Amino acid sequence: MSDLLTLTPEGLYSPEAGAHIDPVRPVEKAIITHGHADHARAGHGAVLATRHTLDIMAIRYGEEFCGQAQEIGYGDRLNLGGVEVSLHPAGHVLGSAQVLLAAKGQRTVVSGDYKRQADPTCVPFELVPCDTFVTEATFGLPVFRHPPASEEIAKLLASLELFPEQTHLVGAYALGKAQRVIGELRAAGYSKVIYLHGALEKLTAYYESQGVKLGPVEPVGKRGKELAGEIVLCPPGQLGDRWARRFGDPVAAMASGWMRVRARARQRGAELPLILSDHADWDDLCRTIMETGAEQIWVTHGAEDALVHWCELNGRKARPLNMIGYDDGEDADSGQVANG
Repeated sequence: MSDLLTLTPEGLYSPEAGAHIDPVRPVEKAIITHGHADHARAGHGAVLATRHTLDIMAIRYGEEFCGQAQEIGYGDRLNLGGVEVSLHPAGHVLGSAQVLLAAKGQRTVVSGDYKRQADPTCVPFELVPCDTFVTEATFGLPVFRHPPASEEIAKLLASLELFPEQTHLVGAYALGKAQRVIGELRAAGYSKVIYLHGALEKLTAYYESQGVKLGPVEPVGKRGKELAGEIVLCPPGQLGDRWARRFGDPVAAMASGWMRVRARARQRGAELPLILSDHADWDDLCRTIMETGAEQIWVTHGAEDALVHWCELNGRKARPLNMIGYDDGEDADSGQVANG
């Protein structure tokens, strides 16, 4: 591995800093990149993360989610055992960060999950030059090229105009995706109330409390068919559930990068697939790898082998990490209905 980072059963570990990054089981000291459930787990002795990530973990797991929580702002530097640690915007969800480890003239960046597309609900991705780059590869195949979010939102609004007598149910994960869908709808000029399944309320309210303007939102509550012609957001698992039947004959939409794959759309019961992703697509993964200037690329979370092959063809040393314990990106929070 590198001088700054190695791989343990718990996940990525910096021996000199004495800290794991997004460990998959409880450890003494953890640096957490963002609040999604497969990266942010409860039970660590100490957690270092952005304020937003710490808040999100407290919302999801309770105030006592770790022994000690320490906030670090974007660009702030902290010395851990001679390693300078700093966090930089990843553009994934509110509070998401890349981790930069710097020591002895070497710089290693762990990307966490990231995207390069604009998002009205979080700080944009920041490119961090480095020698070793640990990149996610959730959509690490050439077939995954995400269209502009505005185009996908236009599809939703066109369907709403075409079928004004039907409720439009949009499956969206509780952290990041639901708020982004709302933000993109507002950017497109949609000003009506947007209705929320109960599982999306807490985190949406938190986004609002942090200055993310989402406009009028209301809980669905006991309403059903009277929401004909309205947009309702819910966890993806609710699209095919008994809960959805209260709306009569709704149009089922799903917002995810996986909607590029027709089989995934059918599996989710999505009549209206919206290719709206909070991860980098193939082109942006490749572009980011080259722009960091890193000579060593470690690939994790997804289609690792394809991206490793591309790196080698383009003169970069690369290896798959084959880490266990992480979900396939946008399905990471599918089991978080009760918490989120």
